[in-house]
Amino acid sequence: MNMISDTIKYIGVDDLDIDLFESQYVVPEGMSYNSYLIDDEKIAVLDTADARKGEEWKANLTKALNGRQPDYLVAHHMEPDHSALIAWMLETYPQVQLVCSAQAAKMLANFFDGFDFTGRVITVKEGDTLALGKHTLQFIGAAMIHWPEVIMSYDTTDKVLFSADGFGKFGALVNETDDWACEARRYYFNICGKYGVQVQSVVKKMAALDVQAICPLHGPVLNGEPLAAAVKLYDTWSKYEPESEGILIAYASIHGGTAKAAERLGEILREKGAKKVVVSDLSREDMAEVIEDAFRYPTVVVAASSYDAGVFPVMHDFLYHLQIKNYQKRKFGIIENGSWAPTAGKVMRGMIEAMKDCEIVEPMVTIRSRMKAGDEALLEQLADSLI
Repeated sequence: MNMISDTIKYIGVDDLDIDLFESQYVVPEGMSYNSYLIDDEKIAVLDTADARKGEEWKANLTKALNGRQPDYLVAHHMEPDHSALIAWMLETYPQVQLVCSAQAAKMLANFFDGFDFTGRVITVKEGDTLALGKHTLQFIGAAMIHWPEVIMSYDTTDKVLFSADGFGKFGALVNETDDWACEARRYYFNICGKYGVQVQSVVKKMAALDVQAICPLHGPVLNGEPLAAAVKLYDTWSKYEPESEGILIAYASIHGGTAKAAERLGEILREKGAKKVVVSDLSREDMAEVIEDAFRYPTVVVAASSYDAGVFPVMHDFLYHLQIKNYQKRKFGIIENGSWAPTAGKVMRGMIEAMKDCEIVEPMVTIRSRMKAGDEALLEQLADSLI
């Protein structure tokens, strides 16, 4: 049994069989569905798990209870990978009270049609507390990180923040490495990235607390230097500030002409002293990874073929993802390609201009099928503008 402290036990499970998290994010290292138990005069179970690993979670819970009966089930987040076993637990332990936000209570019928929650739910809000004995949980509003019903809780005794999906990451705990930021970054921007304002609010609330450990619903428990580093990154990410120097060139190429132009621009940028240049093929690389890089660096070049009087679909998908994630405060360069009527540049420009505080540098480079001698000079000019 993994112990967070003398009285806080980890009862979560790893999922090594899942291929796509939320049916869209590749997770080659699996996922963890974290759950915790506070063993006090009154026992509180903090979140359940995904139904995929329900039997394993039930076994962990039974072992941690060691014959005792739980008093409370705290549901920080109603997404099914954390709440799937709520009805089972209330059926199995008739004395258990479900503790959640008022918004979460309204969602219960969505997931547990026909289950009678009458008299079984305690709703809490910002500042409310739940006394367990030596431990007291203080609740923190965390709406839109990344659902509207989310709450976090802070154990005032052991100074532990139960942060729901905040500070989570992709990957099963059995595959955990020292590089927390790598998959935490991809997780944050693709799952919570739209809600920077709300994340900033929680970061500020945390600053008023003595947080010695963070227990998220996915990924490892954070304490010591890793905790401080994670909070610093969350502060940067939620302000939509670049994390490090670099230029991302994201391209969408049909027959290779656009790819060659993108790769050549990368070479020119490196020759001109750019410290970090990442060139990504949107048709073949993990979209979530490219989105992560777009947020990580201050400068992005989009290069795409024209297609059906618009832009090649994977580029549209990329820019659409950035739009819905509230992408902002970046510099863009544009390369378009078209054999007879280039249209990609106009579409990309319009999508970028719809984003907040994004600058498009000139020139926009237009390639006709394949790069020509004159195109090299235009790429040089674009590189100068980007650097």
